[in-house]
Amino acid sequence: MVSAQEHRAIVQVFAKAPQPGEVKTRLIPALGAANAAELHCRLVRHTLSTVAIARIGSTEIWTTPPGGSAFLQVCRRLLGLPLRMQPEGDVGERMSFAVRDGLARARFVLLLGTDVPGIHHEDLRAAHRALQEGADVVLGPAEDGGYWLIGLGRHDASVFDGIPWSTAMVVECTRQRLRALGWRWHELPARWDLDRPEDLQRTAADPRFASLLADLMQPA
Repeated sequence: MVSAQEHRAIVQVFAKAPQPGEVKTRLIPALGAANAAELHCRLVRHTLSTVAIARIGSTEIWTTPPGGSAFLQVCRRLLGLPLRMQPEGDVGERMSFAVRDGLARARFVLLLGTDVPGIHHEDLRAAHRALQEGADVVLGPAEDGGYWLIGLGRHDASVFDGIPWSTAMVVECTRQRLRALGWRWHELPARWDLDRPEDLQRTAADPRFASLLADLMQPA
């Protein structure tokens, strides 16, 4: 009989502390520093709500200093979510550390960011299901060439090491690493990030996500 532990998943949500001027920096010219930080908080809540609906495992917030920010402490107290600190290093080193830590405690890890309005709980269920059915890795590609989710049932630092982060080659370089390792992977539908000024109009025009920008857009 397969034990529950063998299919247990941890969902790791990477979310920076919402410090004005430190988050959503490419949107500051359009929104202002305070509103950009507020949008970041809304996206974190949106992501955590989607993860909760998916109900595929326990959830952790992996954050950055200062971990004692009021917003993150509300997440910890009201939602009962543990806060874990990202280590020093580039995003690949930080993700590699988190995944290795999670796989020491669970069969699968799903790591995701908070920049994707279109994330759906069925995406997360599909990722978990693919891992249960034997995929080594699940990728959620982003339209800009990165990825918004990576799920793993095993760890190898080379999946994250030396990737040209913040470029259009991230997901393709990751695919090349997976091919070199001989790992099987499954891909979810591509989604778009809310990260650049041009993404604001796309978000505002979609009735599913327009509430994320309520009262934040500055007059033209």
